[in-house]
Amino acid sequence: MRLRVEFTTEPFDLDEAPAHARAARRVVETADLDAVDVGPFGNMAEGGADAVLTAVDAMLRRTLEAGATRITLQVNVIAEADR
Repeated sequence: MRLRVEFTTEPFDLDEAPAHARAARRVVETADLDAVDVGPFGNMAEGGADAVLTAVDAMLRRTLEAGATRITLQVNVIAEADR
C-alpha cells in the first residue's frame, strides 16, 4: 500500500522557518520516502505505508518537542496510477 501525507506545523513565522518546521523538514527529507515536497505553508511526502507511518510518527514527536503547538495532517491511500 502506498500513502501520501500532507501536513503543516504551527505557529507560522513568515520571516524565518521556526524550529518545529525545520524539524519536520529534516524528518521527511531523511526518511525512506519516494517523494517529498516541502513548502512554506504545507508539506507532502509519499511512499510505502511503513515508511510514511514511521516518518509521521517521528515528525509528530520531533515537531512537538521543537515547539509546535498544532500539527495538521492528512493521510491518503494512493493508487500506483496517481504517482
